[in-house]
Amino acid sequence: MGRGKFKGKPTGQRHFSTPEELLAGTSRRPRTFKRVSEEAEHEEEESGEESGEGYGEESDDQTEKRKGTQGIIQYENPNMVKPKNLKARDIDLEKTTELSRREREEIEKQKAHERYMKLQEQGKTEQARKDLERLTLIRQQRAEAAKKRDEEKAAKEQKKAEARK
Repeated sequence: MGRGKFKGKPTGQRHFSTPEELLAGTSRRPRTFKRVSEEAEHEEEESGEESGEGYGEESDDQTEKRKGTQGIIQYENPNMVKPKNLKARDIDLEKTTELSRREREEIEKQKAHERYMKLQEQGKTEQARKDLERLTLIRQQRAEAAKKRDEEKAAKEQKKAEARK
């Protein structure tokens, strides 16, 4: 059958489920939609039980039927980490958590830097000594330059005073 000038997408045509397929459960929609609706119904049932409406009903729906081999095969994934839910009363405040290697190294690095800066301020490190020597040398040069300028200025004033006389 000719489609004209433009071709369709390579993924194919859209498929819409008919109401009959939805009722039969053979539609191609993701199973997550079904789970979400089941959870919503389950929450409604719980809220109904709390209010006292569902007193005479039996709860056969709570036993979950698994499809296929899921009901037969029980598996334990060793790689799956189960979340440990701790309650507030079970938490041990005195227990110290161990830091990772990177965290320990980072803390040691910060402490070493602080110690170095403290020694630097006191002038006890090699770099601080060199800096202080440089500063004293610069101060001497500046003092000599200022003294020389003062002498030159005084000499100019003397020449002006002699020229006026």
